[in-house]
Amino acid sequence: MAQDPVKVDAKHYTVEFENAQVRVLRIKYGPHEKSVMHRHPNAVAVFMTDSNTTLYVSQRRSSAVINSKAGETLWTPGGLHLPENTGDQPFEVILVELKSKPR
Repeated sequence: MAQDPVKVDAKHYTVEFENAQVRVLRIKYGPHEKSVMHRHPNAVAVFMTDSNTTLYVSQRRSSAVINSKAGETLWTPGGLHLPENTGDQPFEVILVELKSKPR
């Protein structure tokens, strides 16, 4: 079962800020580094560096290639994935995870 990336992959994911509405993660991958399967809620990604990433999605047994430039912002719907830096350079992303409101 997929888990919180901060717990299962602390090498790449650190919490920068958290409150009742959001959690802000700093994500850093070295060249050709790969994570483990984990889950995020809906989020906004802010790319601090250029990145060449492949996201493996187990539910669909497929993958998506994401090539982003430094300064680019991207909406990321929640879900299960395993990221891999397919580039020759390290990359860094700030991910603002949105927490759902209590019912």
